[in-house]
Amino acid sequence: MLAGIAVITPTMGMLNVVLVTPEIPHNTGAAGRLCLATGARLHLVKPLGFSLDDRQVRRVGLDYWPDVDLKVWESWEDFRAGIGSDARVYLLTTKTERPHWEAEFVDGDYLVFGCETKGLPERLLDNNQDDCLTIPMLENSTRSLNLSTSVGIVLYEAFRQVSVRGE
Repeated sequence: MLAGIAVITPTMGMLNVVLVTPEIPHNTGAAGRLCLATGARLHLVKPLGFSLDDRQVRRVGLDYWPDVDLKVWESWEDFRAGIGSDARVYLLTTKTERPHWEAEFVDGDYLVFGCETKGLPERLLDNNQDDCLTIPMLENSTRSLNLSTSVGIVLYEAFRQVSVRGE
């Protein structure tokens, strides 16, 4: 343990975080740092609301940004075709009642988050209802959580599950 922080030796493969049409560079930079801390790959699905050269992305990612395992996709269709039909994809949304901790995450899973202002497209959620997860919140408390906060909550639950099983 270093300064109160547990260090995990990387023995597992890789989880995947997918941001679909992210709009705020700060959130993408923060998600990149979370991915780096857990050994996850960050996937960005265009269109992006900013340039990856944006100072804010680099500032939030600090000097870690060049080390982030990053894959950029031209569209949702390209992403789905590129990862294969057998990939396990979870869609995070406020429009379901299944809590993220009920999923049994395994190495290689894709955790998909929508853009900050709109979330994921309704058609995508409607066509994949069994793959939708939510982060429970107190009733009448807030409409949603910040994107990078949401990534952290779900990614670390998946990371915990995979690490405990030693995958």
